[in-house]
Amino acid sequence: MKILVIDDDRVTVTLLERMLLKQGYTRVLGITDSSKAMYTCASFEPDLILLDLNMPNLDGFAILETLRSEVSERFLPIVILTADISEETKARALEAGATDFLVKPVSQTEALLRIRNLLEARRLNVVLRNQRSALEEAVRQRTTELQAKIAELEATTRSSQSSTALIDA
Repeated sequence: MKILVIDDDRVTVTLLERMLLKQGYTRVLGITDSSKAMYTCASFEPDLILLDLNMPNLDGFAILETLRSEVSERFLPIVILTADISEETKARALEAGATDFLVKPVSQTEALLRIRNLLEARRLNVVLRNQRSALEEAVRQRTTELQAKIAELEATTRSSQSSTALIDA
């Protein structure tokens, strides 16, 4: 699964990338320019985002709100990275659609466990969505087949009724 790290601090991004790569996560991308966040999300299609809140250009709140407005139909875990643990910040981030929080400096054990759990939830959500799509397609196909069979039976019935009417006449 793909993990995107968005933080203006290159050291934080590098540490997170190394930590994740060391744990076997091979599809990790880190960016430090928040103005490229939306383009990167669209092109990389991450399964989880680690997002700093306090960044120049575009802050994490703006990115979070934009992401949630654009991908509302699917489950995309977004974990906030912040040193600000005030209730106001937490409430604002949760209201904007944050999935979880990691407090800087990030505890490696806590971060890896939360990331693992959220990626598993994401994987199960994708599996469920794919199964639902397959079932919907099967229902559409069976409905089409049933409609064709009903039309065939109606045509046979009309033909049979026409034949009976001719014989009676």
